[in-house]
Amino acid sequence: MELLVEGLTVARGGVPVLENLGFRLSSGQVLVLRGPNGSGKTTLLRTLAGLQPPLAGEISLPPEAIAYGAHADGLKGQLSVAENLAFWASVYGTRDIERALVDMNLVALRDRPAANLSAGQKRRLGLARLLVTGRPIWLLDEPTVSLDAASVALFADAVRAHVAAGGAALIATHIDLGLDAAIFDVTPFKADPDATAGDGAFDEAFL
Repeated sequence: MELLVEGLTVARGGVPVLENLGFRLSSGQVLVLRGPNGSGKTTLLRTLAGLQPPLAGEISLPPEAIAYGAHADGLKGQLSVAENLAFWASVYGTRDIERALVDMNLVALRDRPAANLSAGQKRRLGLARLLVTGRPIWLLDEPTVSLDAASVALFADAVRAHVAAGGAALIATHIDLGLDAAIFDVTPFKADPDATAGDGAFDEAFL
């Protein structure tokens, strides 16, 4: 299982933000994306997740390998914690939600409507969705937002267990999660928008 990126150029609003970018992410690895706010980390993750097309380059990965965790938690407020996880488990063709409840400290909240959760609890539930996807490659965009120190530790443990089982994770974060991870700084790949202006770049506003 491997994610291979070669010569990739990604755009925001049709304007290139990162260009000629490449890296390899293999089973058992964690790669942390770094770079200033607005440098293109979210755009890169969205492109890798298939939510928008690249302007150039190649993304090679096994089919149905990606689970993407964005800023939004993707919860249905009227459903309980357990019902939300069961819904996502059914979407991905898996069944067991108990491990996710335990690993993200949600057992006591299993019957509470998601709308009645605190911001940190909603974030834990959003991250618990990853555990029921069965997907080997996690793409995560600032996953620890709204989490206290104890919850950050729970999340880091979940990532360790995932990669120990042969998974991989690409994480955009500004904090040290205490993981055995390589750092990939996107700053050197900042694009020159003027160099590609007028090339008919795709405008993601139409997605």
